[in-house]
Amino acid sequence: MSLTVIIIIVAVAVVLIACAVAARGAMMRRRRLQERFGPEYERTVEAQDSRRAGEHELRERQERHDALDIRPLPAAVRDRYSLDWARVQEQFVDRPDDAVHDADRLVTTLMSERGYPTEGYEQQLKDLSVEHGRTLEHYRAAHDVNERSSSHQATTEELRGAMVHYRALFEELLHNGDQPGRSAA
Repeated sequence: MSLTVIIIIVAVAVVLIACAVAARGAMMRRRRLQERFGPEYERTVEAQDSRRAGEHELRERQERHDALDIRPLPAAVRDRYSLDWARVQEQFVDRPDDAVHDADRLVTTLMSERGYPTEGYEQQLKDLSVEHGRTLEHYRAAHDVNERSSSHQATTEELRGAMVHYRALFEELLHNGDQPGRSAA
């Protein structure tokens, strides 16, 4: 074999290896995003023009989230919020619409106390998606019912479901993203 052929073979091998390394890196980044965002990964990718654009959106969310001052709650504050939640649930029997509206306000207040900006629903979803992607669908469902409840278009059963959905996110936020009963890492 001539030297030229050897150089071409080596160059092609180097390019193929570089492509394989790049593809593996992209696959690992994708897997990390999927693990971090859970179901929100697919939702975001489907809402964008391409997988690449969706993943870029998720990385931007992560960067914004990393710049936030998200704080764990002290035990006394968690206890106060637990009491507030119990009051909201108690009012459901007599005033379900009001209870759902109050649950929404309480969740928003809790987000703010933890350090999440509360400048608008869509931004709340994006900020929460980084740590709470698996619970976000609960928040979306509850918010939808809350919106319809404002114009008295939600049934009592839907309102009950909204309370259950709000509670899922409330509990996760209350316990610093950890499951109740376990210490936060």
